Amino acid sequence: MQRRLLLAACAAPVLVACGFKLRGAPDLAFRSLYVNAGEHSPVGNELKRNLAAIDSLSLITDSAQQKSADAVLDILSEAREKTVVGVNTSGQVTEFQLRSRLQFRLRTPQGKELIPATELLLNRDISFNESAVLAKEAEEGLMYRDMQSDIVQQLIRRLAAVKSL
Repeated sequence: MQRRLLLAACAAPVLVACGFKLRGAPDLAFRSLYVNAGEHSPVGNELKRNLAAIDSLSLITDSAQQKSADAVLDILSEAREKTVVGVNTSGQVTEFQLRSRLQFRLRTPQGKELIPATELLLNRDISFNESAVLAKEAEEGLMYRDMQSDIVQQLIRRLAAVKSL
């Protein structure tokens, strides 16, 4: 027990000295944001949940109050794609590539573009086995959800990169 405590006490100054720190909430240049996404948009809904967790940000949900926001995030499009990338000698599919795309832009309510229309694209490869179709469908769903979370985190980092309105 004392050895673990001593190890932790020795590791803490080393980690602090190298500049390591846990990632906290992003520091955004705006204090209020309106997210213009479809009501049934899975990426839009997850993004709103993540943004609502940021204490320094007021998320405006009423479109009538859009003009009072410091910035407006427009989700222009989101798409999922699945393409065949590998087949065996019999012509049966052995591998798919899953793609998730999101196009967005950030602007002020007056129309000044802070981030022009930008596309985020994620790819994941998934093997396919005809004898385990249900398991592979479940794996595909998990991969799409993971890609969705990655896109949301990338988008939040892009929003944090904006330094001034």
